[in-house]
Amino acid sequence: MNRTQHVPYVLEQDENGIWCASAQLRPGMGAVGDGSTVEAAVADLREALIALIEEVGFRPR
Repeated sequence: MNRTQHVPYVLEQDENGIWCASAQLRPGMGAVGDGSTVEAAVADLREALIALIEEVGFRPR
């Protein structure tokens, strides 16, 4: 069964122009993604969140 879960994230650009997206799956457990564009950073974050959910499971806050 597939389920869609929306996870709030923060998007920032560093001094070198690299975009960083970060999100907390639950307190103390989060993931980050980065890229040269906003889209690349969010896609990288999504992959990291999927891997984290596969490893530890998902439990809403």
